[in-house]
Amino acid sequence: MAKYRSIVVLTGAGISAESGIPTFRGADGLWEGHRIEDVATPEAFARNPRLVHQFYNMRRAALKTVEPNPAHKALARLEQAFDGEMLIVTQNVDDLHERAGSKNVLHMHGELRKAWCLGCDGRTRWEEDIHETSRCPHCAREGRLRPDIVWFGEIPYQMDRIDEALSGCDLFVSIGTSGNVYPAAGFVALVRHFGRAHTVELNLDPSECSRMFHETRHGPASQLVPAFVEEVLGP
Repeated sequence: MAKYRSIVVLTGAGISAESGIPTFRGADGLWEGHRIEDVATPEAFARNPRLVHQFYNMRRAALKTVEPNPAHKALARLEQAFDGEMLIVTQNVDDLHERAGSKNVLHMHGELRKAWCLGCDGRTRWEEDIHETSRCPHCAREGRLRPDIVWFGEIPYQMDRIDEALSGCDLFVSIGTSGNVYPAAGFVALVRHFGRAHTVELNLDPSECSRMFHETRHGPASQLVPAFVEEVLGP
């Protein structure tokens, strides 16, 4: 572990799937029976906010039925034991990393348990359902709340911070990602461009960008991640 001073871990749907959270986007392109265009775009929300709220309310409620798995817990242990800088950049909107004990987590696609007010731009921790009549706790306006989720056509959060972390890391690990959703799919190419970091893919199957990594390991995240963390931590 002494050779690493800065670690960036990218996680995707594969790490949470083993906790029982569906990846939602199936082979037919549907999310839980809905077209992406109907539930995951700003235009969909403007057209039918009730449907969009119902979709994310169900996903938020489902979070209460799942727990972090050994992969989440192993990353939390690595963060606690590592004396350098470590950042988890997750594409997931669940809170399983935090519930496992990780502190330095960046949700580039937003968080299910947050609401965003389009009236005052305030963001609020939100545990229950959101409705068209829900009031913002900051400005008290009704009907202006939406899920704090980055939808298709919107820019992921904190890209400047992510770029800075990627440019300065000396270990980049990608876990449970398909490699076909940008900008996250381009992170390994960016890291390789800077030429200083070792890159590792831990994935159930080879991703679209597996060939870009120095090292690839394939299998369940709940097995691969704890084993890899043990190697990094050393004896």
